[in-house]
Amino acid sequence: MKRAWRMFVYFWYIAFFRFTPEDYRPYGLFFPWLRRKLAEQFLLKCGSDLRVKHNADVSMNVSVGDHSELGQRSLIHGGVSIGSHVIMGPDVKIYARNHRTDDLTVPIQLQGKIRKPTIIGDDVWIGANVVILPGVAVGDHAVVAAGAIVTKDVPDWAVVGGNPAKVLKFRNES
Repeated sequence: MKRAWRMFVYFWYIAFFRFTPEDYRPYGLFFPWLRRKLAEQFLLKCGSDLRVKHNADVSMNVSVGDHSELGQRSLIHGGVSIGSHVIMGPDVKIYARNHRTDDLTVPIQLQGKIRKPTIIGDDVWIGANVVILPGVAVGDHAVVAAGAIVTKDVPDWAVVGGNPAKVLKFRNES
């Protein structure tokens, strides 16, 4: 029954309620609360005080810690784990699956997909338009600069940016 309920709530969220307005609109005061309540029902794990922004496309098989935020128009695949106190800008993409490409005799389209868990640590800021690829771990207290394409693990306290993302500095060093 629990899975059926999660799927029912997820359908209503994806079909209708993810498109509801933000709270800065005069008519949008109730909708952020409703998006959060629905997400609490369908997410694999949902911490307290989650903020789900307008049009966040999030899978059922995502775990989110306390006081975190799913950015406006974000896309978050199943198999992603997001820590506590994580904030993200708009249009963030976090993937946990990709196309297989290892068999050169078979078209990529027919090779299927490979899944790799993607982990976002605690106290992370993910800027606007960031893409985080499957299997990447973003360490605690990290900052991912706007527009970065993250292809490799990000150490704790690192500030990364670029395409592909590189460590620019560490927040805990003078």
